[in-house]
Amino acid sequence: MAKDLTDAAVVTQLADRPSLRAEVVGALRAALVAGRMRPGVVYSVPMLAAEFGVSATPVREAMLDLAKEGLVEAVRNRGFRVTEPTDRMLDEITELRALIEVPTVARLAQDADPRELEALRPVAEQIIERAREGDLLGYLDADRRFHLQLLALADNLELVEVVRHLRDRTRLYGLEQLVAQGRLVASAEEHDELLNALVARDVERARAVMARHIGHIRGIWATGADQAGGAQGTHDDPGAEARGRP
Repeated sequence: MAKDLTDAAVVTQLADRPSLRAEVVGALRAALVAGRMRPGVVYSVPMLAAEFGVSATPVREAMLDLAKEGLVEAVRNRGFRVTEPTDRMLDEITELRALIEVPTVARLAQDADPRELEALRPVAEQIIERAREGDLLGYLDADRRFHLQLLALADNLELVEVVRHLRDRTRLYGLEQLVAQGRLVASAEEHDELLNALVARDVERARAVMARHIGHIRGIWATGADQAGGAQGTHDDPGAEARGRP
């Protein structure tokens, strides 16, 4: 199972870094988000500690942190079970993200400094590179950095923290399937498309791309594979996600 959750490079990083609990939380969250830790499955602390090459204490503390976020739940004398989000919860998170991120991106298309936007170009390119390589953890890390750094340009720390929390409560079960089908790259390229619209100060295009991107993610949550119909709907109707439609 070790290769399903992480790899040797991650284990080495965990062993070398001082903030072990935070690193374990990050590694476990990445495994959850990528769908490598499956809903309903109980994972024991000693097993996870052995896979990460660390003691049981930081793993137990990390799992308790994730339990507070609702990603796992404690099972007495066994470990932690990965919780399964309901469709309603995912719809609500999608609606909140659309209500926050779509208008924020539209405002950035009007107000953001093009130089600050272009500074995000290497991260957008890294997302595409990781998608082409099938590096899910690298993809998720770069994707997270891109979106949070972009929102930070709106100069509202509370907004960034709200979106960070919403992202941390969700999981993308379909990523591995998209890699196998060669479709993850298309989703990754939307980040570059979004930057192009922002730099060009094309407000409506930026709004549409951001809405479509969030719609794609909701489709992955729901089915394990992107739904073309839902993607087209969000492209034609940028406000669709705000009404809770995938």
